[in-house]
Amino acid sequence: MKEMEDAKKSYENIPIPAELSKRVQSEIEKANAVQKRKAVQTRRNLIMKKTAITAAAAVVLLTTGLNTSQTFAQEMGSIPVVGSIARVLTFRSYETENANIKISVDIPTIEMISTELSGLEKGVNKEIYSFCEQYAEEAQARAEEYRQAFLETGGTEEEWTAHDIKIKVRYDVKAFTDDYLSIAVIGTDSSSNAYSETKYYNLDIKSGKWVTLPEILGENMQAAEENVRSQIAQREKETEMEFWDEDWDGLDKDTKFYINTSGNPVVVFEKYEIAPGAAGQQEFEIVK
Repeated sequence: MKEMEDAKKSYENIPIPAELSKRVQSEIEKANAVQKRKAVQTRRNLIMKKTAITAAAAVVLLTTGLNTSQTFAQEMGSIPVVGSIARVLTFRSYETENANIKISVDIPTIEMISTELSGLEKGVNKEIYSFCEQYAEEAQARAEEYRQAFLETGGTEEEWTAHDIKIKVRYDVKAFTDDYLSIAVIGTDSSSNAYSETKYYNLDIKSGKWVTLPEILGENMQAAEENVRSQIAQREKETEMEFWDEDWDGLDKDTKFYINTSGNPVVVFEKYEIAPGAAGQQEFEIVK
């Protein structure tokens, strides 16, 4: 009997190899990444369904704002022109706070100045508006669920306030050159960073159309993909962090990217997409 107990103790005291622990954590984060990608796809589908409805609401909102608010009208009229082709301005901006959940939203809109490109912005503006509003709504719902669970499990209102929950939707003009206009629309949620999301819009000014990565790279697509994989391997070596590029299907028309001020496409991977959460968002420039 003593021999069996000694054997049991010896088994329980066997140390877990560090590399095994890391691998288990890596697999857990991979599973989280898969769930995030599914959630993002579901959100995209909902955005497309809501686009037609919100487009009409957007027109009413802009008209009402211009007619009823002198400040709003003055701000709209003072937006500087970006180049001679188009300009990017804030269509709607607001801040709210409910149950110590702070929400800040800046929704951009694109206005074509060139008559040759007139109408090109309509579909994109509808999609941007839908994305911004839906992200803010869903992030607020997640934060409220988090607050309820926090209070129900013993947390206090004072402790909840200290969390300083912030939801932000904003935009960033990545580049405006003679060849491209590139815009990022960004949603972040401090209560659940796994749900942060960015959408990119890239306009080829010379061809007069919104473009995907394959349309920009053309026959250089395969070489570009190999270059990105090479950069991933180098970054993995430098950071000593395991990347999951074996799960990456490669570059395609749905690949997220923006154009930088040098005119080069920059491929973007969201947090958890190809690496553990600690790595954050990953970007790789493709030098043409």
